[in-house]
Amino acid sequence: MSSSSHALEIARGERFEFGKNWSRFLDLLNEERILQAETSLRKMLAVDDLKGKTFLDIGSGSGLFSLAARRLGAIVYSFDFDPHSVACTTELRRRYFPNDTSWTVEEGSALDSAYVTSLGSFDVVYSWGVLHHTGDMWKGLDNAWRVVAPGGKLFIALYNDTGTQAQRWVWIKKTYNRLPGFLRIPFALIVSIPEEFKGLVRGIITGKPLERFQLWAGGGLQRGMNHWHNLLDWVGGYPYEYCTPDEIFDFFRSKGFTLIRLNCGRVGLGCSQFVFQRDR
Repeated sequence: MSSSSHALEIARGERFEFGKNWSRFLDLLNEERILQAETSLRKMLAVDDLKGKTFLDIGSGSGLFSLAARRLGAIVYSFDFDPHSVACTTELRRRYFPNDTSWTVEEGSALDSAYVTSLGSFDVVYSWGVLHHTGDMWKGLDNAWRVVAPGGKLFIALYNDTGTQAQRWVWIKKTYNRLPGFLRIPFALIVSIPEEFKGLVRGIITGKPLERFQLWAGGGLQRGMNHWHNLLDWVGGYPYEYCTPDEIFDFFRSKGFTLIRLNCGRVGLGCSQFVFQRDR
């Protein structure tokens, strides 16, 4: 797969332009968001830092987590199928680690088995919210585990299977990408109203009536991301696949991995997070 195939899928309305969305997010990136990303990595990987560790970022997106891993001391290798995402990650390397030989950024596909395996093995393989957008999630997962070094960790996040609710979102996401550009933001806002309203009601019930407004204003940061760009990423995020935690657990157990951390409670349509360790 190449830039030309990516552009063709965009033109056909078969793929969301993740990279363009994240390029706008870079204007909002600040030290607080970077620290949030670092905290997320440290917590889920149960480490204080990544000094001396090799870190593969499959689908680097905005480049934020590659940056966080590099700041934690890792030797980082980042790649993405979307040329705009590659440009975002390259820009963050330029801003924070210019001329750095310990951070490689390039274009590549998580579905290209020969390419992925050619990269070697890594102490940490990271792919957050990426493989379910490739168009062949299980092939992407099969490629990802192969480059985890013995004793290394795999940190992935994948959309949760909620049955007919998830199936409806397949239609919504397809529709978004087939609409003319000027209709996409109004469509995203309209289909987001139910969830935003539920969030507002939850805040009132729990005694935090301003919580939703603070989220839109930039408060309540999760993983250093931004609510508006996350919303567009969610509504437009196609291709779109999903799975149950049981399916992922069974798949990686069969490959010789042990689950060491899981976060799948109350995620709804969102991402379940898994950290596996390779036993052999």
